[in-house]
Amino acid sequence: MPFDEFNSPFQDHAISPRGRGLPVGAVVGGAGGSLCGDILSIGVTLDRGRVTSIGFEADGCAALTAAASVVVEIVNERTLLEAATVGRDRISSELGGLSAERVHAAVLAEEALHRALGLFVGQKQVFVEPAQDRVLIAMSGGVDSAVAAQLLLERGSEPVAVTLQLWDDPATDGTASCCSPQAVAAARRLAHQMGMPHFTLDLRDEFRGGVVDPYIEAFAHGLTPNPCVGCNGHVRFGVLDDLRGKLGAATLATGHYARIERDDDGPLLAAAADRNKDQTYMLAAVDPQLLETLEFPLAEITKPEVRELAAAAGLTVADKPESQDLCFLAGTDRDAFLRRHGGRGDRPGEIIDVHGHAVGRHRGAHRFTVGQRRGLGIAAPQPLYVLDVDNAANAVTVGTREELATARVRVIGVRLLREGKRVDRVKLRYRNDPIPCTVAGEPSVGRHRELELLLHDPVEGAAPGQIACLMQGDRVAGWATIARSRTDSIGSARDSVSERAKLHA
Repeated sequence: MPFDEFNSPFQDHAISPRGRGLPVGAVVGGAGGSLCGDILSIGVTLDRGRVTSIGFEADGCAALTAAASVVVEIVNERTLLEAATVGRDRISSELGGLSAERVHAAVLAEEALHRALGLFVGQKQVFVEPAQDRVLIAMSGGVDSAVAAQLLLERGSEPVAVTLQLWDDPATDGTASCCSPQAVAAARRLAHQMGMPHFTLDLRDEFRGGVVDPYIEAFAHGLTPNPCVGCNGHVRFGVLDDLRGKLGAATLATGHYARIERDDDGPLLAAAADRNKDQTYMLAAVDPQLLETLEFPLAEITKPEVRELAAAAGLTVADKPESQDLCFLAGTDRDAFLRRHGGRGDRPGEIIDVHGHAVGRHRGAHRFTVGQRRGLGIAAPQPLYVLDVDNAANAVTVGTREELATARVRVIGVRLLREGKRVDRVKLRYRNDPIPCTVAGEPSVGRHRELELLLHDPVEGAAPGQIACLMQGDRVAGWATIARSRTDSIGSARDSVSERAKLHA
């Protein structure tokens, strides 16, 4: 039977709205400014995990007022977790169903409510009675985190979903990102369809300052950063664990492919069963203290099995393609991003060999990374590779495969979770296999300014700025940042190009 949006519930809320006006001292979430021009604010106050007051201010159509009024009626005096289950479908249903032309009101009401709830749990002290079976699950809107949540449901846990909004750039493709406004909306709707409360935390400022700005700065210094490692280690997991405690969850779960194993000294990250998807490298810098309350439901599952489980559970994301880009580069390229966000623009210079002889030209040293072969634009008797990038000298040094190879890697900013003598392998890039190695000097557990890794077999390039994931077998025993190798030949070559640049200045 077709619905009638002007039935009595709709008229009742549109004509006699509940909760018009924002409560004193409320945390306020806003939504709107779309093509229709509707703008909505919803404010909430909570005490000991329960909504004590809620109200709204609306500037728009009758449907917007009705949707906000329904939110007030549903949420008032409910627990925080109950309020977090309210979404557009519930709002529309309470109004008897909204037409396609009016459903935007339910979307805006959902967004405003969840912005308010997210701001509250992010900024305020919140107490929700702890529950041993409650698990905070980080959801991105993709198939991996959705299946992780499904597995929690099937084992009888009480999952509560959270999505972090980290980036919002109109020049990127938000539908292909894990942390855009579009990703947040998709993850929230999926969580609600699975019967879970959902929270959104806005960390755009923290992400910009802690991940994006260092990424831009690294390229300005001729480095090749890995922002995902920094994001997980310094932004995401600390905030997620804090929310876990506020919501009374015993553990935090994610859809990463990784395991946690214990030795006599405590828990360590370990490689996942699906070695093609193993993400321990990306998680290497996560505070080891968080491993006590962290779990990975996909630890023993392969990616094909994940998709099969998603299809069997009827999850709408079963066939959703994976994002291959950095979240803030989705739909754009690195050079365009750097130009838009204050990175270094084109600065033409010379490509030189290890003897300082010019063999070509480049448009900017920041465009290159150690080990790179493609895109050099140089005709040579044998393939050439980037050996070193020095933005200060605007120098790109290239050489043969043999000249690229190294058996010694200098690392800085080291944190060892186990004694250096227990490290027997190192992973120098996310997609590369670990390489047998020894840490020179057998350093102790803790932080070290600089160490040297002695590789048992030469590697063809170690890109400065990348993470070195230090391993003991399959376990992560520490991490560090690869530093520039300053050999005499490369140093002399850079000096030569610097002198020529001064002559032409």
